[in-house]
Amino acid sequence: MQRRSLVAGTAALAATVLGGCNPAVAALQGGFTGSDMARGHGLRQSLAEGRWPVPTTLHRAKVVIAGGGVAGLAAARSLRLRGIHDFALLELQDQPGGNSRATAVGGLPCPLGAHYLPVPSDDASEVQDVLEELGLRQRVAGRWQYDERHLCHSPQERLFFAGQWQEGLLPVQGVGADTLAQYRRFAQAVAALGTQARFSMPAMKVLQSNKGLARLHQSLDAINFDVWLGQQGFTDPHLRWYLDYCCRDDYGAGTARVSAWAGVHYFASRHGFHAPGDAPSPERDGVLTWPEGNGWITQRLAEPLRRAGQLHTGTSVLRITEGLRGVEVDAFDHATQTVQRWQAAHCIVALPVFVAARVVQQPPAFLQQAAQRLQWAPWLVANIHIDAPLADQIPGAAPAWDNVIYTGSGAGAVAGGLGYVDAGHQRLDPRPAPTVLTYYQALGDWPDGRAQLAQQPWAHWAEAIVQALSGAHPDLRARTTRIDIARHGHAMAIPAPGMQQFLSQIGMQRASGKTMVLSNGERVAPLPTPATARLAFAHADWSGYSVFEEAFTRGHHAALASSRSP
Repeated sequence: MQRRSLVAGTAALAATVLGGCNPAVAALQGGFTGSDMARGHGLRQSLAEGRWPVPTTLHRAKVVIAGGGVAGLAAARSLRLRGIHDFALLELQDQPGGNSRATAVGGLPCPLGAHYLPVPSDDASEVQDVLEELGLRQRVAGRWQYDERHLCHSPQERLFFAGQWQEGLLPVQGVGADTLAQYRRFAQAVAALGTQARFSMPAMKVLQSNKGLARLHQSLDAINFDVWLGQQGFTDPHLRWYLDYCCRDDYGAGTARVSAWAGVHYFASRHGFHAPGDAPSPERDGVLTWPEGNGWITQRLAEPLRRAGQLHTGTSVLRITEGLRGVEVDAFDHATQTVQRWQAAHCIVALPVFVAARVVQQPPAFLQQAAQRLQWAPWLVANIHIDAPLADQIPGAAPAWDNVIYTGSGAGAVAGGLGYVDAGHQRLDPRPAPTVLTYYQALGDWPDGRAQLAQQPWAHWAEAIVQALSGAHPDLRARTTRIDIARHGHAMAIPAPGMQQFLSQIGMQRASGKTMVLSNGERVAPLPTPATARLAFAHADWSGYSVFEEAFTRGHHAALASSRSP
């Protein structure tokens, strides 16, 4: 990764955000949690050196799923709906779910990654179906209704701006007429682009419906978002801060790294852009969330697999070899310290692209090309346990679910902080109680973000987070009892310029077009999937960016592709 002013940016961050070691943080409890980095790095080293023990156990299955993130769990569900139960899912970590895993701090559930799911549009019909299966929506009087217990309670968002809290995340307190005019003009631009070309979530349904991208998509994909905004005359610093925040929130990197396509897609594929005074659509803007974030969903997708013995956690996939008559998968079981060999007719490779390119023997050209082209953003997620609600010492909007600190330009923006969500916001009990604040920091704009994530001690990050939030919450340090920090070295693919055009042109196994009827009555026509004769690739990386809808849809259709042939 590259970034201008590498030395200046890093020095400014150290001076202004960390401000030196404060002894008070030493009294805190906490540490690193989540992904076992040593396990992943050990796998990488073994692969690089070509060494691992000889397999001692042989297993057979019709299908092996490599990877237990959202895509892998979706593939498992899809196989079961096709009546295929002879499969095994192999997952590196001790808990499936990938970026949608959950944890608990002080007995309180909280997310390790993704913390919400927007109410999906009809483009995400596969996600709609699983939400219905989980009891989150039902048809009432001919219309779909979502269970209000799982929709984000009000107030949903607030921003610490100009010394006080305001409702919503778009800076409005005391801004000038020119700023408001640019807000309105940007809203009009998004609406106009949405009428000129289709933007869908998941984007794969647009990418694979044509031979390449439509002309408008191509032009937006060719340049970064910063360049496009300048071309359109969107120069207001408050608007630019907000758009940079949105890109870091969804893509892990700001407007200088992501394509103009990604910047527009953020709004045009979901809920649009609402200028002050615009009336939002409650149905379109609804957000599903839980104390444990999207772990609520992945835990329920994993449970039937665990009961059936189809889920194998703590298992590192070492090698995937495709033959004429089947697939061999070697995997290291960390509990027994042995290598197990799986033989199957098919393998669904639900691994990040850079991992898939290492473990698949004689990888297809499109996999090698994707691994070379894609870039990944590292992330930090900190769960801050506080013994009581923070005092409302700053005037303005009431505490919300999503709470963001306006940083403006300079070192604060370089830090990449995205604010925090309150895991206790969905509680129906109004009595004050301990809660967990989940703080997010995107490091995709740091040239050495992955190295710092791996090398800096827990206290370095804990102190930086406390200082970053204390301006808005003076009593945070006194209330904090523990900070657990999860590190995601390759959390999500960054949709850089040219990536959508590349992904729309790589070799795809064409779908038959024949509609399948699944055991739950779901009718689906399989979508094209990156695949070879016996390998189907399923991960959000193949969409060029990481959100639940992309990962789930790709896993679902990869399993349908794998179940068509013997």
